[in-house]
Amino acid sequence: MTKSGSASAASKPSLGRSSRSRASQKASHSRAARTEYLSLLAELDRRRRTNQLAAYRPYPRQAEFHAAGATNRERLFMAGNQLGKTRAGGAEWAMHLTGRYPDWWQGKVFDCPVRMWAAGVTGESTRDNPQRILIGPPQQQAAGTGMIPADAIVSTMAGRAPGALDSVVVRWGGGGDVQAGESVLSFKSYEKGREKWQGETLHGVWFDEEPPLDIYSEGLTRTNATGGITIVTFTPLLGMSDVVLLFLSAEQVEFIGEGEAIG
Repeated sequence: MTKSGSASAASKPSLGRSSRSRASQKASHSRAARTEYLSLLAELDRRRRTNQLAAYRPYPRQAEFHAAGATNRERLFMAGNQLGKTRAGGAEWAMHLTGRYPDWWQGKVFDCPVRMWAAGVTGESTRDNPQRILIGPPQQQAAGTGMIPADAIVSTMAGRAPGALDSVVVRWGGGGDVQAGESVLSFKSYEKGREKWQGETLHGVWFDEEPPLDIYSEGLTRTNATGGITIVTFTPLLGMSDVVLLFLSAEQVEFIGEGEAIG
């Protein structure tokens, strides 16, 4: 009986160590699971930030603007501030430059790599608006967090203004039987004058904010040989300017609804 009792007492420390070992293993597994979960969240966030185009879903007036491109070479998206006009322009340009058209797309489609321009009033405003939407915030050096997916950006060439880009080479197509090619996006400004807009043959010109009529006409001319497109996205601050009147009928001049997309 004494030996039996002694054996029972001796076995208790062993049970305690086993219990602590299991608890330690459980805590270790819990930490590993938490680390894996946080890593997955970080990866999902990275994919979201570096492929905004995949998540783009236009609201009705944006969708109307895009769809008008199927039958109209020239389009105007005139809207108030913060109503998605620049975002719509950036999303469409990213689709043309990459060849990645979503299933819901009803607008213009290019079946080859393209050469396109995006322009603003000054070099700085071009950097802060269309470049930011297409490539990502320039101040953060966050290339690939705009509408053009990070995996489609082949190379960039710096411009003169701090943080500004002169051009971007974009991977177009690829996958299945489609051979990958390269599109080229260049950034322009109106302040340089019409002469800087001459000579190129382009598939599209995006005017972010209203251009002077001579700049608009020169940009449109750049697309004639390809049957390309022009889009204008801006808030109407100059009233019934010559460029605005190009797009409006007499009835539309009398009443312009905020956020109208006109093709």
